[in-house]
Amino acid sequence: MFPIIPANSATAASGNDEGIFRGGYITLNMTNLVSNAGVVASDVAGVGTGRYSQGGTQYGGDKGIFGFGNNNGSNTGVQSMTNLVSNTGVVSSDVAGVGTARNSCGATQYGTDTAIFAFGSPIGAGALTNVSNLVSNTGVVASDQAATTGTSRTSVSACEYGGDKGIIGFGSGGGSRFSITNLVSNTGVVSSDVAGVGTTRSALAACSYGSDTGIFGFGYSDGPTWQSMTNLVSNTGVVSSDVAGVGTGRYSPAACEYGQDKGIFGFGTTGSVTAITNLVSNTGVVASDQAATTGTARAYVAACSFN
Repeated sequence: MFPIIPANSATAASGNDEGIFRGGYITLNMTNLVSNAGVVASDVAGVGTGRYSQGGTQYGGDKGIFGFGNNNGSNTGVQSMTNLVSNTGVVSSDVAGVGTARNSCGATQYGTDTAIFAFGSPIGAGALTNVSNLVSNTGVVASDQAATTGTSRTSVSACEYGGDKGIIGFGSGGGSRFSITNLVSNTGVVSSDVAGVGTTRSALAACSYGSDTGIFGFGYSDGPTWQSMTNLVSNTGVVSSDVAGVGTGRYSPAACEYGQDKGIFGFGTTGSVTAITNLVSNTGVVASDQAATTGTARAYVAACSFN
């Protein structure tokens, strides 16, 4: 007899075995690889233009892409360039940018091997957008999609869910913070706003875990207060209410999958930059702080999985 293959097993077994953190404030350019056991490696010298507040996501089944961001700490530094990540974790040199230059966008895979960058802050103080850019399964970024759905905002986060879909959530704009989400179909169509659940906040991180679920965590809320709470995402894209935080509350961390069905949050700031990490089990349970023994402390980092 042939073995029974569980649903979504192909998704869980491809592209999520290792991870990579990249960049940070102000123009740090190093990377830190994450093993399939969730161990973060020491700094690796950067390739391409150093920048912060970029997006990162998997594409092509087993590769990654970093895109957009800021390289000089002002509105004149926003970029649309990208850097591809091979299935061995090697970051490519800069690829000429396509689409609206901006920082603090969200990025997630959708379908089985394609991805999307969406929302963010372009040139101009207080400027916001809801444009999106699709990424092919060879890492080619398309021009702007019509900005017709979703509240324009920045400092969003995004992850996969349901095996072949994505979700973009939270963020800030116009003096407000949000908990609204926008679902991404398996063809890359961004939905209109879904009413928010959980504490409104920005500058958080998200990743998938298990085979078809996701998690938003940490972030900056009104007060101002930095948080360690999380919100789980079901395999139908429903966001749960707040789960009590574990670990050091902070904002502007990054998150990615590792080990095929687990996740990791790393770096961020409490007002002082950190290099701490928190592992996420394949049931969405966040562990206490890991000792910050490797990697330069920093915030506004990006991350994605590969291999």
